[in-house]
Amino acid sequence: MDRKLNRVILLIVACSATGVVLGGTASWADSNQCLQAKNVTSECLTQDPSLKTLQGMSTGLIAGAGAALGAIWQIKQDESK
Repeated sequence: MDRKLNRVILLIVACSATGVVLGGTASWADSNQCLQAKNVTSECLTQDPSLKTLQGMSTGLIAGAGAALGAIWQIKQDESK
């Protein structure tokens, strides 16, 4: 593989991994905050914290990959000028 392709893959993987970590952490913190509230709702009690964390991680993965692709597209546009 050539150097540019390696950089593109590395950028996508790095952004996706960062999105997974941030999305999972935010969802986990949100579910903990929900359980520690003064008035706990039935929605809060019926949600599985692990499932909510996985949903946050998958959203972060998509957001990170999308951000990487957007950055790559912007770099390509700047190079063509």
